[in-house]
Amino acid sequence: MPSIEKQLILRVLEHFVRTGNASDGQVKVICLPADKSSVIEKTGADGRTILLDEYKLDGKVIWASYSTRSGTVYLSPRSAPRQPA
Repeated sequence: MPSIEKQLILRVLEHFVRTGNASDGQVKVICLPADKSSVIEKTGADGRTILLDEYKLDGKVIWASYSTRSGTVYLSPRSAPRQPA
């Protein structure tokens, strides 16, 4: 992945982790349900799979990726681990 895309993802992730707000002034941001590692991006009649990478920031794990086709960052926070009963 080019470093510009990685920097874009990291900027959006930092904002999301620190504020809880999944938005950005330069790109579209879509927050997916927790624990998703892929998403189907539909463009007209076509669709393609976007695989999300795992990022760790401030003790939180978030799956994220950037689509150059739509200019969208996809985020999926990891749910809290379940405690044994």
